[in-house]
Order: sequence, then structure tokens, then C-alpha cells
Amino acid sequence: MSTSSLRPVSYAEFCEKLAADHQALPKRLAQTARYLLAHPDEIAFGTTASIAEAAGVQPSTLIRFAKANGFDGFSELQVLFRERLRHRDQSYSSRLSALDTDASDRPGKAILSGFIAAGQQSLEAMNRDLDLAQFEAASELLGRAETIYLVARRRAFPPLVQLRYAFAKLGLRSEICGSDIGIDPDLMAFAGPRDAAILISFAPYSDQTVEAGEQLGRQRVPFITITDTLLSPIVAGSAARILLSEADFAGFRSSTATMTLVMALSVAVAERRRLLLRPDTAAL
Repeated sequence: MSTSSLRPVSYAEFCEKLAADHQALPKRLAQTARYLLAHPDEIAFGTTASIAEAAGVQPSTLIRFAKANGFDGFSELQVLFRERLRHRDQSYSSRLSALDTDASDRPGKAILSGFIAAGQQSLEAMNRDLDLAQFEAASELLGRAETIYLVARRRAFPPLVQLRYAFAKLGLRSEICGSDIGIDPDLMAFAGPRDAAILISFAPYSDQTVEAGEQLGRQRVPFITITDTLLSPIVAGSAARILLSEADFAGFRSSTATMTLVMALSVAVAERRRLLLRPDTAAL
């Protein structure tokens, strides 16, 4: 049996499988995958008919999609989405319990070495696979923006803070849209076509970040995305997309590649802005 036909046993594994298989998916199945990943809460308890209508596909396509991923039917696939809701706050304690450090007299060193190895693997993969044309397109777009709006949640939020810090030090105006006080849509309402935005999200994707991308699209604000696959629901409508993946240690993902990327991007944007403001290029 091929790896692609194995049935995922968790929502996270399901997302990783789609990320690995997305280039081989037929058009309708890819459309289905994007909708499922963008609306995980709705998928958990919706009916096949209601989900198919919202996704713009036939109910038979949902069943075909489920079977292509190793399930007997769509209702079995929905179980993963229900488990995601049930165990959303328990995953980190489960990962911690699974750490195999009992046999080591220096568990701290074993954990540190594991994360160093994961970080090195992430950087090597980014150096090998990053689409430089997309990176250049992103830095050019952001270099011309009046204000850069920054959107991320959960584990994608620390790179956003690093971007905000770097942009401020480099003299670039930016706004973080990722607070807990519920005014992010109101803050983004100030954005217009002369501004730009950066959206960061990795599987399992943040509903708020997906919704932010949809709002920015309605306002005709160009945005770039930093994510893990072309099937990511925040890719749709983006002016440029930078894809990367992070290796993990014992289920804990590092942010090494992402933090390195955002530092490089912030400096590249500042350099673009400097060149645009030079007297010999200001008219371009």
C-alpha cells in the first residue's frame, strides 16, 4: 500500500497528508480540500448536503474525497474534525507525556538536541525549496505599501511580533491584527489598495486568519501569505505566497525557518523601500 492511500488518524495528520498530496489532486478534490481546511468547525457537524453546497461541489465529490484519503465515507472523515474540537486544548500535554526522556540522566540536553536538529532540518528544507521569485514579489509589493497589516494567530503569532519589531526599527509602518480584544476587522477596515498585508498560518489553519484574508480581498488590499501548502485556505487571492514547512521534535514544531524567513523578508522590504526612495529611482 502506498503512503498516499494510508488513512490519517488525526486532524493534524490529515492536514499533513493533504500538504504532501496537493499537487496530485484533481481540480474538484483540491477545491474540496481547500474548503474543508478553511472551515474545520463547520465540517465537524454539518451534513454532507450542506457542506457540499457551501463548498460548491456535489455530495458525491465529498464521498469521493473521503475515500481517496482512506475513509469508507464522508461521515468517517468528519470524526477527525470532531476530535479536533474535543482535543484542541489537550494536545500539548499529550505530546509532553509522550517524550521519551526517562532513560536519560540529562533530559534537558536530549530535548535541546532534538530541537536543534529539527531547526537545522527546517532551515535546510527552506534553503532547498523556497521559491525565490515569490520572495522577491512579496518584498517588492510590501516595499511599495504605505502601511503593512500583519495577521496571524496561535503558533504563527511569534513571527508576526518579530516582523512588527523589525519593521518599526527599519522605519516601516505596520499594524498587528491579531489581538484578543475583537477589533481586528475594524482595524483592517482602514486598509486600502495602497497598503498591503502579510498573513501567516499553518495547518491546522486559523479561522480568524482565513476570514481576514477574505476581508482584505473584498477591500482590494493586496496581501502576501506565509503558509505550508498551495492548498492552504489563505493562499486564495494572495499576490504572492511563500511556502515552507517546519520539522518537529516529539510533535512540537519549531519556528526556526519561519523566524529566519520573516527577518530576511523585513530587511528585503526595507531595502526595496530604500531603492524606491532614491532620487534616481523615485520616478519609476
